[in-house]
Amino acid sequence: MNYDDIKKLIDDMGNSKIDELKIEFPDGIKISMKKDLREPLEQNMTIKSKKESNQYVEEKAEEYKLIKSPMVGTFYSKSSPNAEPYVKIGDKVKKGDVLCVIEAMKLMNEIESEYDGEIVEISAKDEEMVEYGQVLFKIK
Repeated sequence: MNYDDIKKLIDDMGNSKIDELKIEFPDGIKISMKKDLREPLEQNMTIKSKKESNQYVEEKAEEYKLIKSPMVGTFYSKSSPNAEPYVKIGDKVKKGDVLCVIEAMKLMNEIESEYDGEIVEISAKDEEMVEYGQVLFKIK
């Protein structure tokens, strides 16, 4: 399965009403995708005006440094099923520390922190499919 086939599959899934998809091909390739159905923060809040809404989002964005996924793949918080997670909420990290692994096309890619700080949120779940640019961690 080449990149264009995978991209088409992701696009088709995004445009469909399907929430989750798992495919296993005879050659051993496995694809698992799951939509994130959580509502954005703005939809959960009662906000009086659009101007206030934009100010709130800008203030929140300034408070945190975001670590985003550099690729499409499967998120792993630890190096093996029995290992401790690389990081937990509240952990202090330094630039270059490994935060997680993303498996893409059977290759394990270590994702390192771009910042010094404290982990305040882990936005992806273990073995969850992540997309390019999806926020994985928030650091304060």
